[in-house]
Amino acid sequence: MSDIHEYLGAFDDIPGTRVYTAARARQGYHLNQFAMSLMKAENRTRWLADERAYLNEWPMTQDQREAVLARDYNRLLDLGGNIYFLSKVFSTDGLSFLQAVSTMTGMSVEEYKAMMDAGGRSPEGVRSIKGNY
Repeated sequence: MSDIHEYLGAFDDIPGTRVYTAARARQGYHLNQFAMSLMKAENRTRWLADERAYLNEWPMTQDQREAVLARDYNRLLDLGGNIYFLSKVFSTDGLSFLQAVSTMTGMSVEEYKAMMDAGGRSPEGVRSIKGNY
């Protein structure tokens, strides 16, 4: 592959994986800045008091705002969110990383923990969205 965009585009063919590229970083800049703002106690207090009003202070897209309010972390990753920044949102909600990430897999916390304790997802199975192999 001679083109960087072609090279990075190949990552979109990995099922269930979202590689955080420069394009995603640009797309999610304000979303991630919002999430990082929750590192400050006073911002967490304001966020918890009125989530919608706090979100309206950030120049995010409507899709990003709706995904934040729904706590749809997979959608937030698609919209440029960085999981490490988004962790500030679920931490503010009182969720551990394990609890939040398990919601992204369709597994219970116990199932997800057992899978990770056993070494993570198997490399066997569907490895390409386009080729379905």
